[in-house]
Amino acid sequence: ERREVLLGPYLRGWRGLVRFLNSLGAIFSFISKDAVAKIQIMESYCGGERQEEYRTLQSMVAYELASGLVDIQRRWLQLFLEGLRTAQEDSKTSTICTDSYNASLAAYHPWVIRKAATVAFCALPSRNAFLEIMNVGTPEEAVVMLGDALPHISSVYGITEELYAQHKLLNLP
Repeated sequence: ERREVLLGPYLRGWRGLVRFLNSLGAIFSFISKDAVAKIQIMESYCGGERQEEYRTLQSMVAYELASGLVDIQRRWLQLFLEGLRTAQEDSKTSTICTDSYNASLAAYHPWVIRKAATVAFCALPSRNAFLEIMNVGTPEEAVVMLGDALPHISSVYGITEELYAQHKLLNLP
């Protein structure tokens, strides 16, 4: 009701997404390593001496703004998962991934990383093979699962974006 995002479940969700990325192989290691590092930092804050400031996403943003501790990036994974869910069966996963990356994280990475990422995306399996890697059943069942999960991901993303917009944090490097 208060549209608060509790950091404990939020970080557990990110850990689950990292496990998913790791299941895709080494081509996503640069993304999952970055995510793990950020998760670990946030978890240490959640258990640290200022843990009351890290109970919710909202309290964290308020505290970090007041303290000058802000590092925010747009959400690539949400765009990618939505692209997987809505793409045609014969769509190339590499194209979905590249489009999602270009619409989100690419602007924050140097040229070398952008090129390496684009090359790595070319090694992705077909869309159906990728959906099977998710290990939730057939590709059709994976699409249904994504359909169930994405509204929750979108809700948390919307709350996050709203919070960042209120504090003029949407265009940070």
